[in-house]
Order: sequence, then C-alpha cells, then structure tokens
Amino acid sequence: MPSPYCRLPRIAVGGAAVALSAILAILTPGLAFAEPVTLAESLARASASSPTLAAAEADVAAAVGRAQQAGFRPNPELGLDIENFAGAGAFSGLDDAESTLSLGQRFELGGKRPARQRAAQAEVDAARLRLAVARADLQQQVRDAYAKAWADSRRVELAREQFLRADNLQTIATELVDAGREPPLRALRARTAALEAVGRVRAAEAEYAEAQRALAALWGGSEDLPEPTAAETPAAPGAVIDPASALDVRLAEAEVATSNAVVERERTLSRPDVTVSVGARQFRGTDDTALVVGASMPIGLFDRNQGNIAAANAERTGAEARRNSALAGAIRRTRDAQAALRTAEAQLAFLETQAEPEALEAVRIAREGFSAGRFTLLDVLDAEEALNTVQADMINAELERARAVAALTRATETEGSAQ
Repeated sequence: MPSPYCRLPRIAVGGAAVALSAILAILTPGLAFAEPVTLAESLARASASSPTLAAAEADVAAAVGRAQQAGFRPNPELGLDIENFAGAGAFSGLDDAESTLSLGQRFELGGKRPARQRAAQAEVDAARLRLAVARADLQQQVRDAYAKAWADSRRVELAREQFLRADNLQTIATELVDAGREPPLRALRARTAALEAVGRVRAAEAEYAEAQRALAALWGGSEDLPEPTAAETPAAPGAVIDPASALDVRLAEAEVATSNAVVERERTLSRPDVTVSVGARQFRGTDDTALVVGASMPIGLFDRNQGNIAAANAERTGAEARRNSALAGAIRRTRDAQAALRTAEAQLAFLETQAEPEALEAVRIAREGFSAGRFTLLDVLDAEEALNTVQADMINAELERARAVAALTRATETEGSAQ
C-alpha cells in the first residue's frame, strides 16, 4: 500500500541512490516473524486464551458449585449407644448391656435453606457480571493495544519517509555545493539532518516492536509479532444508554443484592434448629426391645450470630456506597469519552483538510526554491520540520480517536453486548 506521506518529488543520482539503498536495507527490519492480524482476530485470540478471563470463568464455576451445595438439606445421623457393660458386679459383662440404634435428623427452621439458596444464587449472578466486566475490560485493552501498534507502525513509515526526504535534500545540497552555489557547511547540515532521520527510524522501529509485544501479551504472546493490517477503528456507539444499564453499575447492583441476601442468611442462622431422633433400645438381660424418641434444640444464650449479622450489615452499607460511586463513575466516563472523541475528530479534520496540505505545499515551494537558489537550506529544513510535526500530530489524533472510541464502547457496554 503506497504511503500517504510520499507526496514530494525526489532526486537521487549516481552513487547517492546506491548509498540510499544500502542504508534502507539496514534500516528495514526483517519481516520473517511478522504476522498480519486484524482487530477482530486480536479480540478473538484474547477472548480464547486470556488468563484473566480464565480466572473469571473459574470464579463463576465455583459460585455455581456453592449454589448447588446451598440447596442440600442436612444429612441424617446414625447413632449406636451401648450402656451398662464392662462395669462392676452384675454389669461386668454384656449380660445386662443396653444397646440403642437411632436415626437422627436436624430440621432447619426459620427459612435457613431458602435464604442460603438466595444468597448463593446472588453470588452466581455477581460472578457472571464480573466475568462480563473482565471481558469488556479485556476488549478495551485489545482495542487500545491494537490502535497503539497501528499508530507505531505508521510512525515507522513516517520516519522512513522523513529519512527519504532528508536524504533527497542531502543529495540536492551536495549538488549545489559541488556547483559552487552553496557553502560546504550546507551539505554538512543536510547530512546531519539525514543522520538524525536515521535515529528516528530506529527509535520508531523499537517502539513499534514494543507495541507489538504488548498486543501479543494479551493472548499469551507468540514467537510471531502481530502486525496490524489497518487502523480498523470501529464507529463510535451512537445510542446513549441509561447509565444504570452500564456493566459496572449492574455489577454494583448485583453486589448490593448479594449483600442483602447475605444479611438475611445471617439473620436466619440466629434461629435454632431442632434435631429429632428415633431408635430402638435392646435390653440384653430380658431380650426386650423398646422405642426411643428424642429431640434437642440449642439455647441461644451466648451465640446468636450477632457478630456475623453486624458484619453483613456493614458490608451491605459498603456495597450501597460502591453502587452510588459506580453510577457517578459511569456517567463521568461516558461524558469524558464523548468529549475526547469530539476533540480528536475535530483535530484530525483540521490536520487533514488544512494543516497537512499547507505544510506539503510549503515544503514543495521551499524545495523548488532551494534548488533554484532562492531559499536557503534552513528554510527547507524549517518547512520539513513543520510537515513532520503535522504528520506526527495526525497519527496522534488518529490514536486518540481510536482510544476514545474504545473508552466510549467500554463505558456504554451492557451485559448482552459484552458476550
């Protein structure tokens, strides 16, 4: 794909062209390990192999297991008692022993089991929302990392274009010096500018490789560095959602519901249960059998679960405060992202329609004037620097727009859209 920045005429003659090819061969990194990826592929890879999502999915499975456990009733208890044996006198043996085989069952009173089930199910709902939040956060990270890698690849391309222009300018300056139209210092200054451009290319390539590694790390990394194929900035979300429907607010609401259910569960635990047992007693001395029935209930004299109830109430207060904070944060993040998007789009439009065309025209005029002897080398370098700044600002504006779209998408994410 031709570079959008390659819009100026170039002059390369004789050995200068050979030298340029040699330098470019050194500057151009090997592409053997480059792996073109689209934004959709990056999102799919991260979703399939992200350790963060794997941990959140495991938390959901654990919550489902606890919810299943919460529905079970207490197990019955089988008991065997042997009395009146291995004593003194008539009770020295087993002739007068009494053995009782009983079956006991604890009955939960006060709605313990339904309250326990409601609390466990609330925890499942919260865990699923945490998974949705983790998935939405990961998608934003991938979009940001992809946009950064794409911007850095553009910066590499721009740095190489700047080197080509600087080398071309060095060629022109050398020809003018050889013709006696410029002092030798001009050629030295042009060569210095070309060497500075070489440094910018190497720095841009190093930063691009770092951005590629950061993107690959989101799906566990690989030997092949991902190479973004295009900017692929999706359209900004058009519909404005109710902040109460945002994922972070939904999660905060689920945590409030969980805390309410936990408070109710802890309150039911303060109510005593009844254990009923029934069994048969055998009197070995007479070989008679009798029925034994018993019941027991703890006396709530000291432990009425008051500490756990107080803790659950405090946690509910904290959850309600976090819900209010999440709602305010959702509104702020949405407005901040919208403002950042408007700013980036306005700046990008100005740079594309006004600043860059004027900078390109200024460079063209300065170069032609320098070749004709009407302008100095410093005039050309100033025009080149202005163009370089404008084109770098364009890349930055595109990156900021992509980040603003990612932030707005995340701020307006709902449970259904995060799947």
